[in-house]
Amino acid sequence: MIIEIDGYYHQVLLTGEKCSKKQLKQKYLKAKELTYEIQDFPNVFCRLFHFEQIQYDSDVEVDFVIDTDTDYIYSPS
Repeated sequence: MIIEIDGYYHQVLLTGEKCSKKQLKQKYLKAKELTYEIQDFPNVFCRLFHFEQIQYDSDVEVDFVIDTDTDYIYSPS
């Protein structure tokens, strides 16, 4: 599964074990709770849930987008 982290400070792609939108929301909230600086969010998320950061490419199809500015998680069309 590929997740795009989209926010003011970063645009990052992460890859890891497939999960539902509901599970992803829980993971997002847990990682956000443990993040002091929002710039560190992708690293915290990866450490907690064994995801890996991959090189950003806007042409890659992602399963979900996490908008850290609005806390909105969605599946792009």
